[in-house]
Amino acid sequence: MSNNLIEDLKYKIFRSGNPVFFYVGINAIVFVVASLIGVAIFLSGNDNGGVSEFIRTYFAFPSSFALLPYRFYTILTYQFFHDGFFHLLFNMLWLYWMGEIFVSFLKPRQFHFVYLGAGVLGAILFTAAFHIFPVFAKGADNAYLIGASAAVMGIVVATATLVPEYTLRLLFFGDVKLKYLALGYILLSLIDIASANPGGSFAHLGGACFGFFYIKMLKSGTDWSTIFKKRPNLKVVKNDTYSRSNSKGGSAVAQQEIDAILDKISKHGYDKLSKAEKETLFKASKR
Repeated sequence: MSNNLIEDLKYKIFRSGNPVFFYVGINAIVFVVASLIGVAIFLSGNDNGGVSEFIRTYFAFPSSFALLPYRFYTILTYQFFHDGFFHLLFNMLWLYWMGEIFVSFLKPRQFHFVYLGAGVLGAILFTAAFHIFPVFAKGADNAYLIGASAAVMGIVVATATLVPEYTLRLLFFGDVKLKYLALGYILLSLIDIASANPGGSFAHLGGACFGFFYIKMLKSGTDWSTIFKKRPNLKVVKNDTYSRSNSKGGSAVAQQEIDAILDKISKHGYDKLSKAEKETLFKASKR
């Protein structure tokens, strides 16, 4: 049974092609490995700051401009480490709930782009805030950023921007539309700027901005995620016969039709789509 469970997890994380499982799995694996190393160091009696201090030093994103040339890679690594179990848990729950909706409408490539891009913009806004606002002057060179919150915020806001009328049923709140859920999340981040973790709040807002503008540009016909698209090194030869048959069979889905369906979802919700429109959207997501 345990072997089957491990094989099932390996398939879902690394071979299923579902980016939600991939990022949840990677974040969980990193946390478990780091925690076990921390336990081993503690038991050895050589705990001088422990693994947490090592992670903050070499994998968290620093606010100091002086450290960035040496820790440039942390703009990616910080997104996969967490400062405690509950930090990880709440981020991964949000990522799973919103991510599953995201990949129901868009491609895995687009999910990867939003997750990583939101994390990058979140880190940039975090550092900028510490060097712009006088209130952070004393800690401008000593703060660090860790966790997937900015990346998750990007997925949340991107999903809410794509399908704002999509409804979730929440305990104690009942049915809540995604647009209100995202707005509430953003409002909490704004309020938390005056809390003990202002840097994290700025990172959340950076992730939110990335997710929002990505979807707005996508709806206008510009997909930033095409930089992740593999381009085969093949010579393209026009084949009129194939093109006519392909069009006749209806396997090619026009971008204009997809845009019209997304607009309808935005205005009226996914449930208002006809069976044919849902099928069209499903086919487009497999391209």
